[in-house]
Amino acid sequence: MRKLNPVVVVGVLLALVAVVIITALLVPQETNPAFASAIEFVNAAGKGDDETAMSHLSTALQSYVADTCPDGSVSACVDAYTPPEWGDFLNAVYRRAQPDGPNAWDVQLIATWEEGQGFSGICIYNRVERPDEQSDVWEIVRWSGFVSCDLPNAGLSGLAQDDAPNRAP
Repeated sequence: MRKLNPVVVVGVLLALVAVVIITALLVPQETNPAFASAIEFVNAAGKGDDETAMSHLSTALQSYVADTCPDGSVSACVDAYTPPEWGDFLNAVYRRAQPDGPNAWDVQLIATWEEGQGFSGICIYNRVERPDEQSDVWEIVRWSGFVSCDLPNAGLSGLAQDDAPNRAP
């Protein structure tokens, strides 16, 4: 029986390690529960599913929606942000996120409407927090954006500011 060349063995092991690292880096970010909550919230609100959208909001943000949005509907707030010429909401997906301690994320999504706004879509910001480190629930505590990603300050840091467009609350 032939003995294996040590260089080949080391090469195969390095290739396997590289595959594992690349796979870990390419796991979809939507699997992060905070990001998944933001995505599900925006998709539900955009498609008129108020029950699902409201279930992702903190108590304070639910109160804000009840007091501020037309008919107390989070979907109506989102519809009011977007001009009719954009057409119907299609979908929102994860773009990027930045942690703010162990219990909060600033999440940016990119969305498309039927009439395709701007080369880079529509940028949406969600502040997602969990009540404590033991909780599995991630709640939307603030949103802003629903603006063309081509606009100045439509990035994650710009939409997280107090003066961001369409900020709630």
